[in-house]
Amino acid sequence: MSTLRDLPAPAQQALARVPSLAGARQITALPGGLTNQNFKVVTDAGTYVARLWSDGGELLGIDREHEYRNSQLAAAAGVGAPVIEFRPQDRVLVIGYIEGRTLGDADVAEPAMLERIAGACRALHAGGRFAGDFDMFALQPRYYATAQQAGIRIPAGYAALLPAFEAAKAALAVRDEGTVPCNNDLLAANFIDDGRRLWLIDYEYSGNNDPCFELGNIAAETGLDADALAALVTAYYGRPRPSRIARAELFGHVARYGWTLWGAIQDATSALDFDFWSWAMAKYDVAAAAFTSPAFARLLADVQRED
Repeated sequence: MSTLRDLPAPAQQALARVPSLAGARQITALPGGLTNQNFKVVTDAGTYVARLWSDGGELLGIDREHEYRNSQLAAAAGVGAPVIEFRPQDRVLVIGYIEGRTLGDADVAEPAMLERIAGACRALHAGGRFAGDFDMFALQPRYYATAQQAGIRIPAGYAALLPAFEAAKAALAVRDEGTVPCNNDLLAANFIDDGRRLWLIDYEYSGNNDPCFELGNIAAETGLDADALAALVTAYYGRPRPSRIARAELFGHVARYGWTLWGAIQDATSALDFDFWSWAMAKYDVAAAAFTSPAFARLLADVQRED
């Protein structure tokens, strides 16, 4: 716990210019955040989270104006923290602080929590259309071109799996039911349980997307097994839908394959003390195993069947 004067000079100068943080009495650095520094700021007027972002987000496909607008829409949907102030000139977004328990992977896998997550996702997805779209089949080629042009290392064998990635794209297009406003980055740490409501935070990668990407990406980020993923998808749709369960599973592999390059780019460019390469390889190894498995052809067929 510290005050504004105790922060590093760049953060101190940026936050000092933010009117909603005037008179800050206590500032606490929050853990997590691989493209932001996050601070809990206590003022006489309230308690907030100040998200101070670094340069380079454009390489990762982050649009800060979209993040701001979509954070507002998520708040209006009842699942996002209130948005207090947006200061792009200072690279700061201020949101309300949510008092509650941040989930871990094991929490996400609990049957009762899967039901609550499904409900929170439905609420977000039923809200106002987001600014911008998120499509991993569009984002992955951008990441790939960035890595190639900059000479960034990527996992051995990555390019050989591009045909499988394209096969997934073609299969998923068959039963496409449209897009909804999605967070697209719901790892366990982006769920906060206040005891009554489950909040979804962090809208850096938000955009309109297939709801099954949201569900499959949750599974990929938190390590849900096949039964837990099926339970999540069933809870979301309110009935068993085998094609949607397969769709979420396939989108999970697509997400891992795409996020692999995110990790590779961060490994080459980020100043944070974090092992992005190991993070990327963990994603890649699972995606590669899925794309080369004898079961992959069956999964492609399953997403194209009617329920």
